[in-house]
Amino acid sequence: QVQLVESGGGLVQPGGSLRLSCAASGSRIMIRIMGWYRQAPGKERELVATIAGSSTTNYADSVKGRFTISRDNSKRTVYLQMNSLKPEDTAVYFCNVQNVFGLDSWGQGTQVTVSS
Repeated sequence: QVQLVESGGGLVQPGGSLRLSCAASGSRIMIRIMGWYRQAPGKERELVATIAGSSTTNYADSVKGRFTISRDNSKRTVYLQMNSLKPEDTAVYFCNVQNVFGLDSWGQGTQVTVSS
């Protein structure tokens, strides 16, 4: 079982930036995909970005050009740099990892609020 600890959420004004981090611990089974999802009040959880290996990335259309996902495999950590934040980015952001056997683990979530 992989434990995930997220950090970096908070309150930011529109146009501002935040950087989320998610560190994996526990099981040493190789992690294949790391990613971020978000869930706004009254909405379903949606994909924000994923990264496979060190550089194969995938982004939701709504965040392309504003968010950047990266990972440090030596630290088993995934990051999400969020720039030009908009009020519609307000949500709870969840870290997700998938190991080489296809098993998913989820973090507890971190709140991101974009408001003036």
